[in-house]
This record gives sequence, structure tokens and C-alpha cells, in this order.
Amino acid sequence: MKTAVPPATTLSAAQTVETARLAYLPVALFGSVMGLTGLTVAWRGAHALFGAPLWLSSVPGLLALLAFVVMAGAYLIKAVTGFEHVRAEFQHPIAGNLFGTPLISLMLIAILLVDLDRDLARVVWSVGAAGMMVFAWAMVSRWISVRQKPAHATPAWIVPVVGLIDLPLALPALGWADELHGLMVFALAVGLFFAIPLFTMIMSRLLFEEPLPDALQPSLLILVAPFSVGFSAYIATTGTVDGFATALYMLALFVLAVLLGRLRNLAACCPFRVSWWAVSFPLAASTNAALKYAAFVHHPVANAIALILLALSTVVIVALALRTVWGIARGELRALSS
Repeated sequence: MKTAVPPATTLSAAQTVETARLAYLPVALFGSVMGLTGLTVAWRGAHALFGAPLWLSSVPGLLALLAFVVMAGAYLIKAVTGFEHVRAEFQHPIAGNLFGTPLISLMLIAILLVDLDRDLARVVWSVGAAGMMVFAWAMVSRWISVRQKPAHATPAWIVPVVGLIDLPLALPALGWADELHGLMVFALAVGLFFAIPLFTMIMSRLLFEEPLPDALQPSLLILVAPFSVGFSAYIATTGTVDGFATALYMLALFVLAVLLGRLRNLAACCPFRVSWWAVSFPLAASTNAALKYAAFVHHPVANAIALILLALSTVVIVALALRTVWGIARGELRALSS
């Protein structure tokens, strides 16, 4: 067995080139695109269920597309001017898992593009889906080929799995649910299967190892994603809310309640970093699951939970966006990326 690779921050002086630009930019910032897209879909669901103004979904949708273009351009500059930083980030036992975020973003923004140009949306989704399957294969191969340390088992390890579970979400809107039903089942099965041991290993690390560093605390909310995204992907694949789907949703609510209790004092104990965007997509995914469940059961309690989560995810994501833009305007992006 080979030993785990060193952290991405251990680049030697010889590897660091003066021409590198935006070397500090983390690939995890694509999580902002995921969160904004999830919020867009949530407000569309609120429009269908509660009659909320449809324009409320347009604002985060436009921001999601803009954020993706800006992030893709910025990370391309980083890759062209200092590829060794990209390679080191990919080889990092924790940060490397977050290379799934741009691929997930592609699959999600296809939902936003389908009303503008369905053919373009299908191309964008296809690139993201193909990349995600290759990436998931590469990461699972790494896990079983390279000796890992217990401290490396962090919520970021969920991302390659969640990426596969995200694969079915856009297919009904793209008109491919029937043609690619087998692929939907494949992605859902692999994603949910690997979510079980990964969740167990991460819980074990949280219980028996040192607490996560402050910068990684927001990533705890990623642990909700296998259940909330799994619920939405399951009903997209099967077309029904059965007992298994309901169990996934109830698990999502329980895990979310536990983790929100852990993170309620985050702003007081930890300075803001772009890593805080890790909370955005799990919150939005939980909101979407709650809206879908409420639409199925038509119960006041389910409606109330959906509305509470919609308000919470909206406030949190708007606050993250405003704080990020303010930090960039003040020239703090390097510090916020540390």
C-alpha cells in the first residue's frame, strides 16, 4: 500500500512559480454555484406548491449562472498559470474530493438552462455526468489503493458519492427520464451504497478523533446530502414517494437538526471563509426534499417544515453571497480562501 499524499499546501519553492495567478482559489468555491442553483429550484417548488412569485427563482438562477462562468474562468487562469497548484489540490486527501463540485454544478445548471435551450442543457448535463462518473471511479480507486489516515475521513469524502446521486435530478426536465432510466438507477444505487460506509467512517472520525478544524466545520452539513439529495433522486428515478423515499427524507430531517445544533454558533467562533459555502447546497437540497414531500402528503406540518427550511436556506445563502461579494470588493479573496 502506498502512503497518502501530503497536503496541497506543502508545495516546494521550486514548484511555486511567480507567474501563478489565483493559486489560492479553492475548487470548493464551485459549491456556491450548487447552493444558488439549489435555491433556484427550491423557489420554483415554492411557486408550484404555495404560489410564491416565480421571479424570486430568477435572481438566484442568474447569480448561479454568473457564478459558474466567473469561477470557471478564474479556475482556468489558475490552471494555466500554475498547474502545479491544481495538481497538488487534486492530490490532497481531503480537498481532492471537492473536484466533484464543478461537475455537480454542470449537472445542476442544466436544470436552469433547459428553459432557454434544451439542447444546450443536455450537452452541459452530459459533460457533467460523464465527468462525474469518471471522477467517482477515480476517487474510489484512490481510496482503496492509497493508505488513508482516519483524520482524512471528513465530510468532503461524501462529495464524489453525492455527485452520482445528483445525476438523475435534471433528467425529467431534460426529457431523458425514460431513455436514461437505467443510468438513473445505476447512479442512485452506487451513490446510496457508498454513502453508507462513508457516513459510518466519517461519524467514527468525528467521535474518536480530534475535532474538525474551524475551516472544515461548515462542511459537516454535507452529511445531510446523501439523504436529502437521495430522496429527490429516488423520486425522480421511480416517480413515487414510497416508504423508502419517506425514510430518506426523515433521516435528512434528523441529521439536519443535529448538525444545525452544532453549527448554530459558527459565526461567533469561526471567521468567515469561502468554505462556509459548504452549508449552502445541503440546506437547499433539504429544502427541495421538504417541498417535494409536502407536495405529496398535503399536511400542515410538512408545509410548515418546507416553509421554515425555505426561509432558512434563503437567508443563509443570501448572507453568504453578500459577505463573499463584500470580501472580494475589499480585496480579501486570498484571506477568505485560506
